[in-house]
Amino acid sequence: MGNISAVTDDEFQSQVLQSEKPVLVDFWAEWCGPCKQVAPILDEIASAHGDKITFLKMNVDENPVTPSTYRVTGIPTINVYQGGEVVKSIVGAKPKAMLLNELSDFI
Repeated sequence: MGNISAVTDDEFQSQVLQSEKPVLVDFWAEWCGPCKQVAPILDEIASAHGDKITFLKMNVDENPVTPSTYRVTGIPTINVYQGGEVVKSIVGAKPKAMLLNELSDFI
């Protein structure tokens, strides 16, 4: 997966919940086909808008605590966190135009 950094359960509090700007977290897994479809789209969006919103990804198989805490039951799930709260949740693979529309409040 391209230029989006990974975040772990241990780093989630400091990198996501305490961030000054909004943070998009892509919950994914190696075996997930739709996750692989979304990854290059998120890379493109991150390249264009990474100054306004932080983009991170979390492997749900390697980090079970955070997805369970936020009731991530299907992947890909894309959550946007602001001020320590989930302010947007997008479940499933979506085309770029739809993702840009969903994220328009943050980018």
